[in-house]
Amino acid sequence: MPYINVKVAGSLTIEQKREIANDISETMLRVCGKPKPSCYIVFDEISRENWAKGEDILSDVDKKMAEQKSS
Repeated sequence: MPYINVKVAGSLTIEQKREIANDISETMLRVCGKPKPSCYIVFDEISRENWAKGEDILSDVDKKMAEQKSS
């Protein structure tokens, strides 16, 4: 029974989660022969304030990009 953990910075809509779960389940079936109902897929939506890339907090990067667009 595969356990797949999908971590994203920010949030996903329920429609996005459905599509991702379907695609992951299809891939596990095609590549590994694992039946779709045996796949457990967990979505962890992490606030961009709690995620960094190197020294940059993603929410800070978002603010900088928004400021640059409005300039």
